Amino acid sequence: MSERDAEAHKRKMQKLKENVDARIAAADTERGVLILLTGNGKGKSSSAFGMVMRSLGYGYKVGVVQFIKGEQLSGEEIYLRQKCPEVDFYQMGTGFTWNTQDRDNDIAAAERTWAEAERMLKDDSFHLVVLDELTYMIAYKYLDEARILTALAERPREQSVVVTGRGGGSALQDLADTVTELKEVKHCYKAGIKARKGVDF
Repeated sequence: MSERDAEAHKRKMQKLKENVDARIAAADTERGVLILLTGNGKGKSSSAFGMVMRSLGYGYKVGVVQFIKGEQLSGEEIYLRQKCPEVDFYQMGTGFTWNTQDRDNDIAAAERTWAEAERMLKDDSFHLVVLDELTYMIAYKYLDEARILTALAERPREQSVVVTGRGGGSALQDLADTVTELKEVKHCYKAGIKARKGVDF
């Protein structure tokens, strides 16, 4: 790199640093956040479990509630149950709704599962609560949307919550502090490649 190019790069990076530092300085509110991970792309739950690992790394108390999932074993379940028994982990346990095809039982299971989620959302000892696939409970009308939104809005100030799943509705998006929509560009399933243990589940 020539001296001229090096100097131009240095000026560009200095300007970038000034902008980043200004944004950091402007973010002066300290409180927990509500994060919604949605969209058709792969990685919503994976991202949420990445935040579980971050919180555990700092010694924080974490709760995980999985809606929909539970009939098929997953790597995150195995790991948390075996290696992280301190994580308060609860699964609805019915599997995917398109497999059960039993709306009344699914609603009853959703209500039991939501009771566990509400317990965590009222407990200020939880630094992070993950509500995996909660959006489906709203979309399928298994749970009352207003009840969910109220519990999320009234949670302890320092508690952060991650909600995952496709959709979820505009009211949940409006309430969330951060909304990330994962977009599917290409998926191996469409090429006939099976879901892979340790990658997909």
